[in-house]
Amino acid sequence: MEEDPIPIPMRVQTLAENDLTQVPPEYIQPPQNRPQIKIKIKTPTTTQDDDEDDTSSSSSTVPVIDLFGFDPDHWGDVRRQLGQACRDWGAFQVTNHGVPIGLLDRMRSVGNSFFKDSPMPYKLRYAAPPSSAASEGYGSRMLLSTSNDAVLDWRDYFDHHTLPLSRRNPSRWPDFPPTYREVVVEYSDCMKALAQKLLAFMSESLGLPSSCIEDAVGDFYQNITVSYYPPCPQPELTLGLQSHSDIGAITLLIQDDVGGLQVFKDGEWMMVQPLSDAIVVILADQTEIITNGKYRSAQHRAIANANKARLSVATFHDPAKTMNISPAPALVTESFPPRYRQIVYGEYVSSWYSNGPEGKRNIDKIIL
Repeated sequence: MEEDPIPIPMRVQTLAENDLTQVPPEYIQPPQNRPQIKIKIKTPTTTQDDDEDDTSSSSSTVPVIDLFGFDPDHWGDVRRQLGQACRDWGAFQVTNHGVPIGLLDRMRSVGNSFFKDSPMPYKLRYAAPPSSAASEGYGSRMLLSTSNDAVLDWRDYFDHHTLPLSRRNPSRWPDFPPTYREVVVEYSDCMKALAQKLLAFMSESLGLPSSCIEDAVGDFYQNITVSYYPPCPQPELTLGLQSHSDIGAITLLIQDDVGGLQVFKDGEWMMVQPLSDAIVVILADQTEIITNGKYRSAQHRAIANANKARLSVATFHDPAKTMNISPAPALVTESFPPRYRQIVYGEYVSSWYSNGPEGKRNIDKIIL
């Protein structure tokens, strides 16, 4: 008996442009997962600052670390701050990171142009196949679950396979605007270089050789996902992206000025304040395993906005699916035994895409 095909949901952008007053049922989160958002009613005296969704996240926010362009005179202080952020948060923002600010702006610009300025028939030319996980292309649903009660995210996305070079085929990416493909290629190369530098600092901050974490990860498999979160009529009922931890090694993310990314810490959701010149660093599960839990992957989510569309660009750096991942031997002692069982990364990926994150950190399932 053949399995039912995975349904293809209507693009969220199309739903939003139909002037909905209510969120369709398949996007409504169970009560325990909903963000606490207070919607302010517009009045003749409402100001632009008032015309925003008010979330219940704490006023605290993730650390912002100045990398000073990787100036050796500042390495000691940067390593100390970075190590503290990795232990306490699993996420932080970096400035003076060496990636041209103009490139960040161009990446945001071409992403916005694809979603806002190109017609739907053009976008659908690049539609991702719905029957395979993490397919390259334009989509709205990344998980494979066919469960009738699976809750959908309030977002559309375009996923690019960018590294290794054998996976990079720009002809599968939009050619509108005309600079789209060259911007993504340049951005991919810059994100790889930054990820390598950050992993080196993380290794050194643990007293390990600078190449330790990157060697354990192996050659990067890099994906760049541009996420577009249309305005939502009931943002208090849904999520732009459900709570999860990233499954790879390290994620580098930029966002626009709307805001919506939140990190879970000490029982509260903390807003990651948008900074146009900053890059958000999110530690992922394999780095937690390699560091034997000294550094934690970050549980995070994206909330929707009633009045404005939001755009983010996340660059994922993952191991090859054949890689065996386990705690670094130098971080395993008699007094600090291994906290995680060895995994084959491809099996870890398949489990996540089949079952979904269930609002949790995936890594919690393999703690010894």
